Order: sequence, then structure tokens, then C-alpha cells
Amino acid sequence: MKIAILSTNRNLYSTKKLYEAAIKRGHDCVIMDHRKCYVGIKQGKPSIHYNGQDVSDIDAIIPRIGASVTFYGSAIVRQFEVMGVVSANPSQGITRSRDKLRCMQILSGAGIGLPVTGFAKNTHDVDDLIKMVGGAPLVIKLLEGTQGIGVVLAETKKAASSVIEAFFGLGNNILIQEFIKESKGTDIRVLVVDGKVVGAMKRVAKEGEFRSNLHRGGTAELIKLSKAEKETALKACKELGLTVCGVDMLPSDRGPLVLEVNSSPGLEGIEKATGKDIASKVIEFLEKQYASKMQNLHSSRKSSAGRKL
Repeated sequence: MKIAILSTNRNLYSTKKLYEAAIKRGHDCVIMDHRKCYVGIKQGKPSIHYNGQDVSDIDAIIPRIGASVTFYGSAIVRQFEVMGVVSANPSQGITRSRDKLRCMQILSGAGIGLPVTGFAKNTHDVDDLIKMVGGAPLVIKLLEGTQGIGVVLAETKKAASSVIEAFFGLGNNILIQEFIKESKGTDIRVLVVDGKVVGAMKRVAKEGEFRSNLHRGGTAELIKLSKAEKETALKACKELGLTVCGVDMLPSDRGPLVLEVNSSPGLEGIEKATGKDIASKVIEFLEKQYASKMQNLHSSRKSSAGRKL
């Protein structure tokens, strides 16, 4: 196959590992900055160009779409899909997971465990909003935040009101969530590929910090998932329509609670914590998808030839 990794930074660990895994398994692989791709929409002949060249010869893509370019990045993925190119993740799943509010709404409707969450636009609703999630302490999150950026723990109702009103005043969209005290600064990251758990780790926040993100100084260690944790991660992935993703969960007294589902999960922390080559699992999944596509195409052509006879 000719595989394109859609990434804005070829020096990132995840991008490099996926590239190396593809080459090692005998594929032709290129890294393309999806921000520099542009589409051609023509009846019966959709196309994508990159750096002045038609790249319609791509067989499969691995989207590594950052939060800041979700709209354009998912549009590029969608164009590849229209062209019949195999993708590690579908464009619809990417847009669902990137919109944190939409993601929580979908998971809530599917009966998946979540922290109690509130969302509002008007500052007049602040008191009831705080009450809705169980009062202070509570967590306030920017909808567009990543890697723990834009996440605030408000210890008191007065502090929560001040932070919420400040965010509203700046025109930011935010979520307000209950604080899960019993998680004690830990969360669980589960990597899912093709409906199977391929790696899991527990992340522990550094002292004095409630966010366990590795980018915030947290540490990671191998963990064996409980049945409930495994089932929750797989169901969350399925409900969002993702085939490669990272599911972040908090342990709680009422079972695992999903915090976020990431369609472009980082591989460095979990590969080092588990000792597993997860990048190769992604390439293997693409190989399976491409083989299935070619088999269906062959069967369709054979059937069409038979009807002509």
C-alpha cells in the first residue's frame, strides 16, 4: 500500500513511529501536512492535491488531526473517503470525538458512565449550573482544550462562579463537571484498535496537581483493566464510530467514568508504559481494511462480468 500519515509535525513521536512501522511492514509511506492539502470537487472525479501534485494514488491514510484544525482536517479525511481511500479513522468519528459536548451527549445517550456534566451560555444560570453537578469542588473545562490546557479545579462555589463568569466573559464555551475525589489524581488511558484493547496504562498526577496528563508532569504505569473498564472503553469507541482511539477514564465508586475519547491519541506514553508496539497494530488494521476493500472490489467486478455474459 501507499500510506499517507496526515500530520502537521513529522518530528512527533507518534508520527515517526507510525511511519517506521509502515516502512518496516513493506509499505510506501509519506507524511503530509493536511493543512496544505486542497480538494477538487468534480462530478465522478474527486481529487486531492498536495504541494502542487495530485495524490489520488494514496491507498490508505492515518489521520493525526489536531484540535485546532479539526474542521479542515476532517474535511480532508472526508475527501479521501469519497475517493475510496481506506482510513484508520472515519471523518465522522473524528468530528464527534473532537466536539467534547457532542461526545458527552452521545455517550450519555448510550448509557456510558460519565462525570455529571453541565453546559450553559448565560451567566445568570451559574448558581443552578453549579448545583446541577453537585456543587464545589468542581472542574471547569474549555471545550477546545487539549493535554490538560484550559482545565481548572474550583475548590469553592465562589471560586467556581468567578472562573465560570470569566470564561463566559471571554466568549469561551465551557463544560462544568463534578470532581471525582476518589480518583485521587489518577486516570486510565486505554488504546483501542479495531474493536480490541491493545494497551492500557494508569496515569498519576504529580504532587499538588489534579490533572494526570503526561504533558503536565504526570507519570504512567502498566495496568490490568477490570472487565467494566474494558467494556466501557470498547463501547465508547464504538458509539462514536472510531476504529483507532484513546479512551480516558476515571475510577470512581460507581464504576469507570469516561472523561474523553481521543481520535489521535499519543503513542509515546502508552508504548513506553506497556512495552507494546501499538503503531504496528494500527498498520495491521489498515492492511486488513485494504484487503477487505480489494476483495469486495474483485467480487463486484466478477459479478458485473458475469451479468454481461
